[in-house]
Amino acid sequence: MASENSPLLAYRLLGDEGVAFSANGAGGPGGASARKLSTFLGVVVPTVLSMFSIVVFLRIGFVVGHAGLLQALAMLLVAYFILALTVLSVCAIATNGAVRGGGAYFMISRTLGPEVGGSIGLMFYLANVCGCAVSLLGLVEAVLDVFGAESAKSNGLHVLPQGYGWSLLYGSLLLGLVGGVCTLGAGLYARASFLTFLLVSGSLALVLVSFVAVGPRSIPLTPRPGPNGSSLPPQVGHFTGFNSSTLKANLGAGYAKDYTTGAMMNFASVFAVLFNGCTGIMAGANMSGELKDPSRAIPLGTIVAVAYTFFIYALLFFLSSFTCDRTLLQEDYGFFRAISLWPPLVLIGIYATSLSASMSSLIGASRILHALAQDDLFGVILAPAKVVSRTGNPWGAVLYSWGLVQLVLLAGKLNTLAAVVTVFYLVAYAAVDLSCLSLEWASAPNFRPTFNLFSWHTCLLGVASCLLMMFLISPGAAGGSLLLMGLLSALLTARGGPSSWGYVSQALLFHQVRKYLLRLDVRKDHVKFWRPQLLLLVGNPRGALPLLRLANQLKKGGLYVLGHVTLGDLDCLPSDPVQPQYGAWLSLVDRAQVKAFVDLTLSPSVRQGAQHLLRISGLEPGVLFPWEWSPQ
Repeated sequence: MASENSPLLAYRLLGDEGVAFSANGAGGPGGASARKLSTFLGVVVPTVLSMFSIVVFLRIGFVVGHAGLLQALAMLLVAYFILALTVLSVCAIATNGAVRGGGAYFMISRTLGPEVGGSIGLMFYLANVCGCAVSLLGLVEAVLDVFGAESAKSNGLHVLPQGYGWSLLYGSLLLGLVGGVCTLGAGLYARASFLTFLLVSGSLALVLVSFVAVGPRSIPLTPRPGPNGSSLPPQVGHFTGFNSSTLKANLGAGYAKDYTTGAMMNFASVFAVLFNGCTGIMAGANMSGELKDPSRAIPLGTIVAVAYTFFIYALLFFLSSFTCDRTLLQEDYGFFRAISLWPPLVLIGIYATSLSASMSSLIGASRILHALAQDDLFGVILAPAKVVSRTGNPWGAVLYSWGLVQLVLLAGKLNTLAAVVTVFYLVAYAAVDLSCLSLEWASAPNFRPTFNLFSWHTCLLGVASCLLMMFLISPGAAGGSLLLMGLLSALLTARGGPSSWGYVSQALLFHQVRKYLLRLDVRKDHVKFWRPQLLLLVGNPRGALPLLRLANQLKKGGLYVLGHVTLGDLDCLPSDPVQPQYGAWLSLVDRAQVKAFVDLTLSPSVRQGAQHLLRISGLEPGVLFPWEWSPQ
């Protein structure tokens, strides 16, 4: 197991987090030399592109058309409320000390311990893998909508064969392109993301202008198959321009069948698709190993990205409801191109944001997997993910992730995966909130984040809202994800983990025990509730197991202390001989399977040592204790 020091214990002790750790640790490939990305390129750009993904171009009509403007805005507020609570927790943990590679996994595992952190980290990795597949499937859907041989777009280039097998082939080819960029390193990814950001921003600007500049028009829609395999009569959607009647008709919900899957939509299924498009808040945190100053970049960049994307989503919802009739919204999810002043730029934006979201998910997944492999939590299974290039890029983890994304592409439909991906992300977000909540409740003296716009109330509300939305979106997927997390935690517990990370559970126990000990008042003791208090002096542990177990049976829920006196005078010794013995005595308690505390002391005589043990154990004066002693 990798030997780690908690970042909470290294708070602000070193000026540059990048040089505080070795280059081959889990802190990210390449060590300090790999930390080159700024706040804008490393956090803002990937987070914005991940939160837009395919939803901003191809699912605005889906959400507004089925849910209506009021419910769509309600969904958006609920989604961003959950995200905002998680962002507060992420900012708190990120500003508390050094943040190394692995993003959310590093934060969770070093707080909740390797068992829970490893299981949550693996599930967050799977969420990124599925998120990459969703983006690629959305891109294939957008390409076939224009270039597909069976597409009904009158102005399309009908050159690409369609069908399940062909869609899988197109997705695989695009995945090869995305995997190639990620294999070459974070620097190339950052440059490609910046170019993509410019293209997406230009496309969105054109769409916003088109809502105002384009006049009313009728838009022919793709004929849909009927119940017996025959085609239904062609429909026509209408772009009315800004029209109060159109807005009034779009205020309420009008759930219908999704023409891409044939499934009947409801609030939960539409929210799952919307929320899946907003789950990129960890894209910047996943790049923590490549950021110059992660403790500053992650909070600032994430908050800026969340605020920007919320404004764009709300504006697009309002403009779509004011100008497009329900038929157009429900039957043509890519209607932006039909109303655009220059449709090719919208296509470029769709393809660019899909590719960027898939790249962000794949490179984020590879960083999480590399951190998991470096920590050696899952043994030889993840050993190939440790391989890095000379520049520190974990190409082994990228190839590993590429293979899993290829398997997920077999699902074939974007909306089919949306619920599962959303639930996995919600589990990870709930774990981040729980980590921050645990640190706050434990009152850990080394938890002093510079970001203080959070409290245990926001953390608790974040955990509760994530769990609630999980079961609202998909009870089966939520139950399955929690079961999978439990199985992974049990597996990691059986394997054992690095204890040097620290466990917040121990801090919580100490905090609670101290609180209740202070509430104990010896003046309120009563004979009806008397419990025995035993001090057993043991001189020869090897022959004392029967006596240990006998005293354990006699205590009957009382206080049981194993004591040992080492003869000597500390003033005449170079060091304390008692302290190194505690581990062996605790092992004795475990082997004897007794519920007892251990107290050791150094004294010139056994009698004085016994008196010391009585006092330091907190036993009542005059207690009767079994005595077993053999001279040393």
